[in-house]
Amino acid sequence: MRALHVITGLGVGGAEQQLRLLLRHLPVHCDVVTLTNPGPVADGLEADGVRVIHLGMTGNRDLGALPRLVRVIRDGGYDLVHTHLYRACLYGRIAARIAGVRAIVATEHSLGDSQMEGRPLTAGVRALYLAGERLGRTTVAVSPTVADRLKRWGVPAPRIEVVPNGIDLDRFRFDPWARLRARQRLGLPDTAYVIGGVGRLTAAKRFGVLVRALARLPADHWLLLVGGGPEENVLRRTAHEAGVADRVLFTGERPAVPDGSPGPDLPSLISAMDVLASPCPEEAFGLAVVEALASGLPVRYASCPAVEDLPARAAPGARRVAGDAGPDAFAHALAEVRAAGPHPRTAPDAAHHYGIARSAARLLGVYRTTLAPDPAEPLRLPPSRVRVPPPPQQTPQPSPQGVTPS
Repeated sequence: MRALHVITGLGVGGAEQQLRLLLRHLPVHCDVVTLTNPGPVADGLEADGVRVIHLGMTGNRDLGALPRLVRVIRDGGYDLVHTHLYRACLYGRIAARIAGVRAIVATEHSLGDSQMEGRPLTAGVRALYLAGERLGRTTVAVSPTVADRLKRWGVPAPRIEVVPNGIDLDRFRFDPWARLRARQRLGLPDTAYVIGGVGRLTAAKRFGVLVRALARLPADHWLLLVGGGPEENVLRRTAHEAGVADRVLFTGERPAVPDGSPGPDLPSLISAMDVLASPCPEEAFGLAVVEALASGLPVRYASCPAVEDLPARAAPGARRVAGDAGPDAFAHALAEVRAAGPHPRTAPDAAHHYGIARSAARLLGVYRTTLAPDPAEPLRLPPSRVRVPPPPQQTPQPSPQGVTPS
């Protein structure tokens, strides 16, 4: 089986890093096309031996990218095309159909009730999404919550498969030595109680809530924000205005898998934390929460389908922040965690439920089902393989005696 993955970009983000991790565990020959921004994840994929093709798309309306993508698909002889993120799903599905590939899978990584990929949903976005979705065979939801959202949008239930995001449990296992080194490198005091936030620094993630919550907590509490994004300057200004700028640390983008970048990687930084807080109100999965659970951290969140879709006993250390999940609510919830004292850093059942090997196996099953003939489409054989039986031979019958045939 040969599969082509088409993704909008390959900067450091949840969907991008999830793709790299999946390809490490998927027993399929895969190439990757990035429409824009090859970024550090592209370098990591190439280091893993994956061929990465940069399409050089200049914007959402760069229609010249479509024939280029069609040529890539045709030249590669792919059996299946798998698309990721909104723009790539739209262009990738169209290109695959033009190229003659009908086994098309699309993963919906970031669909909320009111936003997609951090941007507000509009009637036009929804209409275009549904028009493109009909060109594929299967739409993968990263959680049952996202599957329900897709159904409410109008995507037929039989076309939806749930394949949760996965994590490398071994990499996120708590490491006391990595904790010590990371805290020393960050310049944290030995007595610092570290609240962590992980994700793209965008308005939709609401990390400003954590900055303002920090101002309501004792002076030995610190905030460690792991990620990059357009809101970093806004968050720095918020920290100055709240009087906590000296207790807020920004690490920039950190990879979840090794890529040779200087500085601590994401698992080491999570080991350095004492609690993880996730104030985003519309997560599609909640990957940072699951990674924190794998490191044995207590978690307080505003939204996390990965936890809420499982029985409560699967993640006893993860709790939803009640009410408006604003600065006061988060400050109160985090103070309760601190007051409860430390506990063993062991991964709960929820973290094991989302192991990457399990997710890769489920995706492989989706591929096999998608490659099977679609009973809704008529079977069309090439003319050279259609055989028309010859007409039956007519055996002459003897004429009755004495009668001459006319």
